[in-house]
Amino acid sequence: MAELLRSLRDSQLVARFQHRCGLFPAREASGKEHVVKNYFYYYLFRFSAALGQEVFYITFLPFTHWNIDPNLSRRLVLIWVLVMYIGQVAKDILKWPRPSSPPVVRLEKRIIAEYGMPSTHAMAATAISFTLLISTMDRYQYPFILGLTMAVVFSTLVCLSRLYTGMHTVLDVLGGVLITAVLIALTYPAWSLIDSLDSASPLFPVCVIVVPFLLCYNYPVSDYYSPTRADTTTIVAAGAGVTLGFWINHFFQLSKPTPSLPVVQNIPPLTTDMLVLGLTKFMVGLMLILLVRQLVQKLSLQVLFSWFKVVTRNKEARRRLEIEVPYKFVTYTSVGICATTFVPMLHRFLGLL
Repeated sequence: MAELLRSLRDSQLVARFQHRCGLFPAREASGKEHVVKNYFYYYLFRFSAALGQEVFYITFLPFTHWNIDPNLSRRLVLIWVLVMYIGQVAKDILKWPRPSSPPVVRLEKRIIAEYGMPSTHAMAATAISFTLLISTMDRYQYPFILGLTMAVVFSTLVCLSRLYTGMHTVLDVLGGVLITAVLIALTYPAWSLIDSLDSASPLFPVCVIVVPFLLCYNYPVSDYYSPTRADTTTIVAAGAGVTLGFWINHFFQLSKPTPSLPVVQNIPPLTTDMLVLGLTKFMVGLMLILLVRQLVQKLSLQVLFSWFKVVTRNKEARRRLEIEVPYKFVTYTSVGICATTFVPMLHRFLGLL
């Protein structure tokens, strides 16, 4: 078993996978970082890698909320937050390095400073695809085999992309998938409770804000700065904002109650009018979210810089715990509230519902 684990952690195994897919390190004299001999795999896995990044989820999840099913979107968000928090914390506790380069070719630069085990891309892709499958198979009428195939293909492509881009070993990816499978199995009995997290109790918002903030503020200390804490705060804050937004809608009766899962219904046929309406709602919502994000981020940084007497626009100061966590948390909690409360209100005002 120990020999198998060492083999799965071996960077040479990742390098061999890259070579079979036509990706090779370039010679130093060429001035290039890598050589691509199979562009089909190159574009397939670069696209697949994007499907596991936060940019995809912060567009896919709001789109699901505004155009498909708010309750389904909330469940996906909360499972995504849980999986990502545990995965990110596990990285900074285990502190396993990423594959060595050379021999591995690294195609991504931003997250090199993070540790490798487990692959949070693999965790997020597995969590979203299979939570979506489990949540909709009793909600909508469609062939289960088709849904299962799509979930397997989506998660597999994202997992393989982490090997192709040289960011994880095979063990990192398998560990991420296994941890996610265990989390889904353990939390599944409580999914119905998640659907009722719009309690009218006035104390509910306090718990939603305080607990996630303390989790982010007491994030494991790393040996050096990496974007892990900031990314984790962004994700957790967005989840807190979404949950708080549902509470606001319920407490102040800002939206009509939607039926809890599951409610079996047919998937309506996709028409041109539905597509145009969906894209319009998405673009309107996205513009409002970006506006709120920009305004709240700027204001929160100004307040924190003034409070701690820091020079404005000091990039190093942004990385300080007492500044980074509060401004990220306030900004993305506001984004979550905006997405679930103010965007639907704007949709109604514009006659898009």
